[in-house]
Amino acid sequence: MEDRTVQKKEQSQNTNHIRNTRIKDSGAKLIFDNPILCAQFLRGYTDVDILKNVQPEDIEDVSERVLWMWQENRDSDSVKKIRVADVPGIETIFLITLIEHQSKVDYDMSFRILRYIVQILTDYAEEQEKKHPGITKTKGFRYPPIIPIVFYDGPGNWTAEVNFREKVFLNDALNEFIPDFSYLVVPLSKYSDQDLVEKGDELSLIMLVDKLKSTADFQNLKEIPGDYFENIGKNSPESVLKLIGKIISVLLLKLNIPKEEVAGFTDQIERRNFAMLFENFEAYDVQETRRISKAESVLELLEDLGEIPEKLKKKIMSQRDMETLKKWHKMAARVESLGQFEQAIEELATGKDTK
Repeated sequence: MEDRTVQKKEQSQNTNHIRNTRIKDSGAKLIFDNPILCAQFLRGYTDVDILKNVQPEDIEDVSERVLWMWQENRDSDSVKKIRVADVPGIETIFLITLIEHQSKVDYDMSFRILRYIVQILTDYAEEQEKKHPGITKTKGFRYPPIIPIVFYDGPGNWTAEVNFREKVFLNDALNEFIPDFSYLVVPLSKYSDQDLVEKGDELSLIMLVDKLKSTADFQNLKEIPGDYFENIGKNSPESVLKLIGKIISVLLLKLNIPKEEVAGFTDQIERRNFAMLFENFEAYDVQETRRISKAESVLELLEDLGEIPEKLKKKIMSQRDMETLKKWHKMAARVESLGQFEQAIEELATGKDTK
């Protein structure tokens, strides 16, 4: 396949990506910086006809040329220059991939994209002027199309307006004077595990792991046919497997899985040992076991203070944050009554606790 002929190009592009300190965005940045994974995304997940045959060698990253002024806060975003074939009158389109990983939907996304569009077209016009002085002032000069895409893997649906005009006052009365464009949203929640398995590519594996919201969800992966993993392990270039390992490690760390366990998981991927991974998925329930154990230890300490109300028991056992449980454990060890404990955890929740 042509996907497998671009490893040198892929490696050179991956050495030149924008520095990103946010863990989740770092994983997304790695995906879209890689031409093989980016091509898989464009072909299989956007449902845009003009992108159905895009190959890795058709993709050029130009993010640093046009996103520099927003680099500090937008370093997970990327801009791709896509070469298209068999389209009369045009050789290049631009693609903006905007990665949204926040727990809340970005309701200003359409304006954010508008700023990018202006910067991209400004850069294009300057480039054409250098090649052909005065060309932008001619009647026949045209700008390239831009396809804005938001990949959203947060909870729930994307509820922000996708058309910029809807964000402007008096858009009905003055619609002909207001910029009118939409962006495409690709929500991860749209795809079931079966949908992703049927795609059978490396990106589908990354998305399957990205869908995990807790360590208990690893049980879902046990239902995936073994030949799915076998085919990916057999056909993927070594460089892509290493990248998959890095991306999945980022996604697993967000679940608070210990680093040594993440390292073992990704090592199996790089060794193409997917069968071993499949056998050991149960081991990744370890965090849930630790959480339950910590919650039970809090209850054991409180039992010495009297009969624990059922409501308080449920609150402690349903707490999923390990750091909070550790703090509750310390509080349970030093309080003198159940009432004092309930007051202490309430103060902690409202930010009044300073200990």
